[in-house]
Amino acid sequence: MADKGNKVGRNVAGVWYVDANCIACGLCVEVASDNLELDWDAGFAFVKCQPQGPKQDAAMQDAASQCPVEAIGNDG
Repeated sequence: MADKGNKVGRNVAGVWYVDANCIACGLCVEVASDNLELDWDAGFAFVKCQPQGPKQDAAMQDAASQCPVEAIGNDG
């Protein structure tokens, strides 16, 4: 389960976030590319844009469920 107290600093404000447990595997970006981006230099993904509508929200939920280290969370 993602830790809201350990969010990476590049997340935009909103309910979805990535925490510091991210291993930059890239799976989440493949699943929700409209909302997530990888910072290769820092070694983590982050929320670049909060979901806009049900399709993007479903993609974020899918990305969170597939994350191998459970680094994607939702405060909503």
